[in-house]
Amino acid sequence: MTELSRRSGRTETRLAVEAGRHALADARLEASAVDAVLTYHLGSSAPVNHVAAALGVHEPAWTNELYGGGTQAASILGDAAMLIESGIASTVLVYRALNGRSGNRMGQVALRLGASGDEQFTLPYGMLGPVHLFALAAQRWMYETKSTEDDLAAVVIRSRAHATSNPRAVMRTPVGPIDYRASPYIATPLRRLDCCLETDGATALVVTRADIADRVRPGSPRIHAVVRGGGPGASAMDKAADLGRIFASHLAEPLYAAAGMTPRDVDVAQLYDAYSFLVLRQLEDFGFCGPGEAGEFVRQGQTGPSGRLPVNLNGGLLSEGYVHGLNNVAEAVRQLRGDSCLPASDAEVALCTGFGGSYGSAAVLVRG
Repeated sequence: MTELSRRSGRTETRLAVEAGRHALADARLEASAVDAVLTYHLGSSAPVNHVAAALGVHEPAWTNELYGGGTQAASILGDAAMLIESGIASTVLVYRALNGRSGNRMGQVALRLGASGDEQFTLPYGMLGPVHLFALAAQRWMYETKSTEDDLAAVVIRSRAHATSNPRAVMRTPVGPIDYRASPYIATPLRRLDCCLETDGATALVVTRADIADRVRPGSPRIHAVVRGGGPGASAMDKAADLGRIFASHLAEPLYAAAGMTPRDVDVAQLYDAYSFLVLRQLEDFGFCGPGEAGEFVRQGQTGPSGRLPVNLNGGLLSEGYVHGLNNVAEAVRQLRGDSCLPASDAEVALCTGFGGSYGSAAVLVRG
């Protein structure tokens, strides 16, 4: 990863190249070993061919830019694995780079006349961006489960507590209940502290054949299972039977089936936390607690480093920074290698997720 900041002073391409070099050095591989480069984007990004050339990746290489935001954070690992499994590539560099604070801010959507498609029905009523959409989903979920703002606060407080151990984190100052309630509302029930950070930075990962990994970086985690999909729900409210339903409710069962596992097998989770309520909903959807029990699960310390399911020990997107979820995937790798700033105890199986409303992705990584 690069440094995460509010103003990088560099282009997305320079950030991507820096993160790519760090990843290759960590993997103990040269750029000449890379024969595929993948990225995803929604808004600003770094052109994949420019990044490959700047890194010194030899041509011809398989390059691709996948359209999408958080939905791609976990499933891009599946794309990399499929390239390797098919024999098209042996080593794939995956990256995401953005100037999400000093450049194109995803939370800043201009109200405009002449909007087409769904926007013509939502913009006049103040649905100006993701925070408004998912605030409605959070309201509905809280009503149905009798959850409260104390449950949302528990996620934020825990996230910041984890970030205090992480020198990469943009926000490392502890937060308490009083601080949480002093945070202004952005879209009820979501306060500023319930929303992920807007940051500049880049994250890169190297995915390679298992025999290569065993030779150059013994103990590297394995990609065990990846799923992608969803259905009507929080991001398609006009078609949704349940306004609060998110991707996790659609993907939990197929993920566990693909992995041959149950919730009891998962040791650590890196859950896409664009908004605090998503952590609570995913804890329930992936079967770590029952409906309406997630807030108490967090308050009891079950998502802490020594809890039943350590969650987002890097501080997540709420506190470490926002690189469209790929920084959370990088933390899952660190957890399984045992070299995180705040490691879970003897983690062998990690769950990481990517989110785009009722559509998303999830991956299971296992210790090498």
